[in-house]
Amino acid sequence: MDNKRAGTFVSWDYVVFACLFVVSSGIGVFFAVKERKNPSADFLVGGRQMTFGPVALSLTASFMSAVTVLGAPSDVYRFGASFIIFGVAYTFVVIATAELFVPVFYRSRITSTYEYLELRFCRGVRVAATLIYIVQTILYTGVVVYAPALALNQVTGFNLWGSIFATGVVCTFYCTLGGLKAVVWTDAFQMVVMVVGFLTVLVQGTQRAGGVASVWDVANKGNRLDVFDFDFSPLRRHTFWTISVGGTFTWLGIYGVNQSTIQRCISCRTETHARLALYFNLLGLLTILVCAVSSGLIMYAFYTHCDPWTAGSITAPDQLMPYFVMEVLGEFPGLPGLFVACAFSGTLSTVAASINALATVTYEDFVKQCCTNLSTKILTIPPGVVFGVACTMMAVTASYMGGIVQAALSIHGMCGGPMLGLFSLGIIFPWTNSQGAAGGLIVGIALSFWVGIGAFIYPAQEIHTRPLSLSVDGCLQPNSSITHTTAPLSYQNATILSPRSPLADHWYAISYLYYSAVGFTATITAGLMDRIRTQNGPLKSK
Repeated sequence: MDNKRAGTFVSWDYVVFACLFVVSSGIGVFFAVKERKNPSADFLVGGRQMTFGPVALSLTASFMSAVTVLGAPSDVYRFGASFIIFGVAYTFVVIATAELFVPVFYRSRITSTYEYLELRFCRGVRVAATLIYIVQTILYTGVVVYAPALALNQVTGFNLWGSIFATGVVCTFYCTLGGLKAVVWTDAFQMVVMVVGFLTVLVQGTQRAGGVASVWDVANKGNRLDVFDFDFSPLRRHTFWTISVGGTFTWLGIYGVNQSTIQRCISCRTETHARLALYFNLLGLLTILVCAVSSGLIMYAFYTHCDPWTAGSITAPDQLMPYFVMEVLGEFPGLPGLFVACAFSGTLSTVAASINALATVTYEDFVKQCCTNLSTKILTIPPGVVFGVACTMMAVTASYMGGIVQAALSIHGMCGGPMLGLFSLGIIFPWTNSQGAAGGLIVGIALSFWVGIGAFIYPAQEIHTRPLSLSVDGCLQPNSSITHTTAPLSYQNATILSPRSPLADHWYAISYLYYSAVGFTATITAGLMDRIRTQNGPLKSK
């Protein structure tokens, strides 16, 4: 293998990819025309008449973004198939969301999730939570837009800034024009594209790698199938406990109290439809998870003797999946374009959901308080455009955040954990008051950002991350002396690690999946301690 690209786009690839943008924009135009006579009722929550089917597909498409399509296979390729344990976390998260959080929000008849915080505590807590959500969503959306665009640009030659700009323009267009219905139905279409793209790669990749039995045998010999590691250490990046427990807290912050999720659930015509949407969405999550893990194992089997990252054919692990696609599908005009459409379907759905949710909370929590005479649609279009531009521009900063899976979940953990704790204080602990909620939120945010930013400055060493071996024995490198590369052995002998401060090697080294648990625990603890301290004070409740 040399350092040349595995392939480049041809005309049919551009046609297939362009069709995705055309159809997505067309859906926005369709609902803008269809609902023009009743924009205020339908724009933000779809008139609360959505059925569970399209909402379930929309939820899956939005949260299984290009981060999953590109990042998860790369993670499996380097660290093994333990990523599949996220299925346990997804199951717990969906059950908790459907049975605990959604009933509260649905019966409250609210539009903004954070409106509940004012009903339960006070307006100050609501405003603070809204601002945190806005920051979290813009940061996360930057990763979602930039990372896949960069990976695809460096591997396929697809224009970086052109793809970023196109993504921002199309999402902003159909969000501001068609509202929630456009987002939901576009997501449903994009979910289908994602599954078809994944299946195309799985079928052709398995064939090129020698068949299912060969893939399984090679992955087993390379220790990629060592899924269950029951080490209790919170410093280990991925174990059964960090993924199942830490992943549950992380994804519960994403699902259970996230405006983007709740907004679509309360758009359903009944509470039963809202619950069904979540449970059917679980099937979608598990389907995409299995596809992503299988893709990672197939990639490893295909490159078992010549790792393109070590060999220098690509510059970052997140480029592995598009590089693999161009190599196995490059001879079929249009199929690489289908996979790019698959990756960008995840991006489009996530960005669209984010823009729609940001516009909604801005309108409900800020604009609506001072502008009551104009229609909902007119008042939400400017915030939608502003956030569309902000999310697109924020993509630039994502280049400094490392691997896209870890970067995305770290952002959600740092912000989502304290938010989960805040809503839990209101829903589960009826004796807490507004002072406890505010104090808990401050403490939770402070601790989660402390550990998250510290880990960014002092990345965890390989004794905790434990990457698996990669080989370049089969590569043709006449000008290189590299013949074989394995995972560093530093985690087998801790004495050879470079000395660092205890803070960096312990507090900053905890798994990124525990950031949410840290924020949640700190928020709950501080909130309850404040109530104990002021137990004779008045209870704030509306």
